[in-house]
Amino acid sequence: MKREDGFRMAHGAGKICWNLLLISLGSVLCALSINGILIPKGFYGAGFTGIALLVHYVAPALPVALIYLTINIPLFGVGWKYVGRRFFYYSIVGMLIFTAAVEWVHFPVPVNDQILNALLAGILMGTASGIILKSQGSAGGLDILSVVLLKGFSVRLGSTILAFNVAVLTAGAILFTLEKALYTLVYLYVNAHMVNVMITGLSQRKAVQIITPQWEDIAQHIMRDMHRGVTILNGQGAYSGKAEKILYTVITFRELAVLKRLIADHDPDAFVVVTDTLEVMGQRIGNQPHW
Repeated sequence: MKREDGFRMAHGAGKICWNLLLISLGSVLCALSINGILIPKGFYGAGFTGIALLVHYVAPALPVALIYLTINIPLFGVGWKYVGRRFFYYSIVGMLIFTAAVEWVHFPVPVNDQILNALLAGILMGTASGIILKSQGSAGGLDILSVVLLKGFSVRLGSTILAFNVAVLTAGAILFTLEKALYTLVYLYVNAHMVNVMITGLSQRKAVQIITPQWEDIAQHIMRDMHRGVTILNGQGAYSGKAEKILYTVITFRELAVLKRLIADHDPDAFVVVTDTLEVMGQRIGNQPHW
């Protein structure tokens, strides 16, 4: 065996162990949220976990872990058809780890205020979901559906989760109490926001368009000082008819302030448009999730 092959195998094994560690960590946080807050406070939960909780509240003899495992089986048929094999296999392992964590991890959370409980549960569950998705797998449930919609229709992960949970929330309000549904709504909002933060938050890319007579100098500084690529587009003013050069670049959120200062130093009157990116593909910008 060549030395390069050995290094490649070691790297692959290390990556698998890292992904399994992420899945395990996320699953433990999910279990802490479910068993420490959601079930004791009677909240309804999110996604397929929310469905499992509703069934558990109706039939307390059925454990949440068993319900979750059962309702996930059909979803893996969808995962097999629409997502990559690596994601699919990681998700099977993730679902088993998640189920085991929900069954075995029981740790009480000593918080009495209902709003604080909803906020804390949302932070824990959203953070956990983001960690699991970063592992190139999922814990099953709505995670698989979210990735399918992200890849096929560029729908934000958090938005998918929030929209899907309307049905769970409505069912909970009808079957139980509106008060618990309102607390759960707070939990769902925080959960969805935390997923977006974990996946695209501080690493979310900004697309910047710059129109300035100093386009050559600014382009050179972006490439030399910020180490970012720049595309030069040809434009024309509709009113003046004057030809313009438009700089287009994609940067990180943290680099935005640096770019603003750079532009202001060269041309305080430059016309600048900054937009959020939903997803950036390709290797030039890097650090994007791959499913």
